[in-house]
Amino acid sequence: MGECYYQMVEDFKTLVLGTSLNPNRYSNKAVLMLNNAGIPVVAFGLKKGSVSAVKIDTALKPYKNIHTVTLYLNPKHQEAYYDYIIQLKPKRVIFNPGTENPIFYRLLREANVSYEIACTLVLLSTNQYQS
Repeated sequence: MGECYYQMVEDFKTLVLGTSLNPNRYSNKAVLMLNNAGIPVVAFGLKKGSVSAVKIDTALKPYKNIHTVTLYLNPKHQEAYYDYIIQLKPKRVIFNPGTENPIFYRLLREANVSYEIACTLVLLSTNQYQS
């Protein structure tokens, strides 16, 4: 059973885009909650450091097998990452409160990437993240 559970969790590897070192920021809390839930997480932010055991990358990397990209960037700042996110071919992109972006929704639809307008923290705390 442990192996099946591991595989299931591994299937939800998540990139937190816009990770902050500030423990009061929701992106920081999301990295912690994902990590604590056993969901593989990678983080991208503007400042080097780490959130618990998760290193924050400051250069965009060609991550493999990303299931979910969860956004913590306002729409104006997302524009620079449109192509990068689409090239990762995630299964979904989560637009957290304050990140809603109809222009990006259209681009994701055209690339056959699903998206949700939701709160990663709420999805995790209500056991809906993996559904």
